[in-house]
Amino acid sequence: MTPFAPVQGARRIVIKIGSSLVTDEGRGVDAKAIADWCRQLSELAEQGVEALIVSSGAIAEGMKRLGWRERPKEVHALQAAAAVGQMGLAQIYETSLRELGRASAQVLLTHADLSDRERYLNARSTLLTLLQHRVLPVINENDTVVNDEIKFGDNDTLGALVTNLIEADALVILTDQRGLYSADPRKNPEAQLIQFARAGDPALAQMAGGAGSSIGRGGMLTKVLAAERAARSGAATVIAYGREPDVLLRLARGEAIGTALQADLPKRAARKQWMADHLQLRGRVTVDEGAQRALRSEGRSLLPVGVREVSGEFHRGDVIAVLDAQGNECARGLANYAAAEVRLLAGRGSQEIEALLGYVAEPELIHRDNLVLSAV
Repeated sequence: MTPFAPVQGARRIVIKIGSSLVTDEGRGVDAKAIADWCRQLSELAEQGVEALIVSSGAIAEGMKRLGWRERPKEVHALQAAAAVGQMGLAQIYETSLRELGRASAQVLLTHADLSDRERYLNARSTLLTLLQHRVLPVINENDTVVNDEIKFGDNDTLGALVTNLIEADALVILTDQRGLYSADPRKNPEAQLIQFARAGDPALAQMAGGAGSSIGRGGMLTKVLAAERAARSGAATVIAYGREPDVLLRLARGEAIGTALQADLPKRAARKQWMADHLQLRGRVTVDEGAQRALRSEGRSLLPVGVREVSGEFHRGDVIAVLDAQGNECARGLANYAAAEVRLLAGRGSQEIEALLGYVAEPELIHRDNLVLSAV
């Protein structure tokens, strides 16, 4: 047992699986390996763990189906390979999970989906709804439509962004290496496996320098940087060998496998810092005493019924301040509706939203997971 076991006790985890694992070093989608990871995730689901997969392999599978031996450099060729490969990749995951009695969903994301505040909330709501219905999302970048650099840079980064998006407790990066070493073990026989470190430690980037394989794009450096990004929302990261027997189940039991990278701040404190310091306020709502009490004393979401006044022109996904009757800020958070819509909803019950707007995005104006209280 390790003194720091980030997956043990985690209720929500993101598992990123690298291209070389998914495609058996580029020979084609490894259905047997995928089925085994799905079996482990199904067992974790029985234990109450919510899991999401970020799977590489679409481009590699497409290359195999198209008969290409080397990864092309042209963006349009990469997009074509992704379009071809995504079919086989999704089919294998869906078949493996269906045989276990589990529903799956394919979710394709682009950088714009997570940088635009409205699309960020939409993606978050969709993923959380899938988890609520016990569906296992299989996520990849929408490589067929990006036109600047194919990908976020790599699926390690995508895994970290999804970890931030859904406030996962841990990110598990399964790779073809045993973990992070003090030096390249292929060149230095004295290299030592780093079992525990702090995410964001500058020394880790120096240890991890180097490119990825001809199949995948990321190397160990992208994994270290992904761990640093995941730590911003308080999530720890494990980098482990994906072919280790029952690796996910053993990590969940607290076994020390691979490299564990710890976040400086716990999840809630990290999210509060992010909400308070890094997002610009776009508007304000003034609430009544009942709503203020529900926020401060009961830890509840802000409902439209408690809103009395609206100021500013904000959109869904923007950060707004919540003011008490005296004009003091008592909270701030991500708005589920635009200012014009909130003006229509102010003072009305959530059950009236559809009648007033013609649709329902969420029953809350600000969900408690997207709201932080201000200092008194």
